[in-house]
Amino acid sequence: MRPYLAILSARFRALLQYRAAAVAGFGTQLVWGLIRMMIFDAFYASSAATQPLSREHAVTYVWLGQALFAMLPIQVDADVRNLVRSGSVAYELLRPVDLYGLWYARALAARTAPTILRAVPMFVVAGIFFGLEAPPSLGAGLGWLATLAGALLVGCAFMTLCTVLLVWTVSGDGLARWAPQVTYVLSGMVLPIPFFPAWARPVVEALPFRGMVDVPARIYVGDIQDPLRELGLQLGWTFALVILGRFLLGRAVQRLEIQGG
Repeated sequence: MRPYLAILSARFRALLQYRAAAVAGFGTQLVWGLIRMMIFDAFYASSAATQPLSREHAVTYVWLGQALFAMLPIQVDADVRNLVRSGSVAYELLRPVDLYGLWYARALAARTAPTILRAVPMFVVAGIFFGLEAPPSLGAGLGWLATLAGALLVGCAFMTLCTVLLVWTVSGDGLARWAPQVTYVLSGMVLPIPFFPAWARPVVEALPFRGMVDVPARIYVGDIQDPLRELGLQLGWTFALVILGRFLLGRAVQRLEIQGG
């Protein structure tokens, strides 16, 4: 365990150095949050029908998504992608650590360090000026923290799976393009899952992506009352994705062909 904690710590501290990027990311997420909030304001003002989320809950949902946007697994590990493209990924096999554990530790650092730099100022600004509400109860707050940890675990498992799949490709360009779009839409980042069409919700709710954004956000606002069940689903999907990733990585190492160099 010590080597992976060391890798996580080193990668985490390295990513904390990108403060200018964090400021730029905060500004970008703030603008997008304002745009999405205006869209929801127009939607609620133009419709008299009962909506699955109240306007206040929808606004809070939006700002939670913007504050924690960097935690969403929408970018394949660029360093590993370059290693695969150049053929230098073979050197990764020489490290005296488990390769899957190494890549998972890198994914954890990549999801947490930028999130901390952006989330803290976003919670402050959105909470004071733009309608981000506090959890309605202590239970909702604790449930949000628990499922937020679950979202991190399942997101890193999915991103590590994508990293493993890079080994099965020549360049990884296709994977780097479709994985973020699928995650972005099916996680609830674009639109909260309750607003999806009735025919699509059962499918979306059965996939792991919902646990990355929609579940923690709706527990935070009090729309979901059973955080333990949702946490169990997150951990179940994490376990399944880890098993699949390890299986595919083992098969890939057995038939690895280096095309770069």
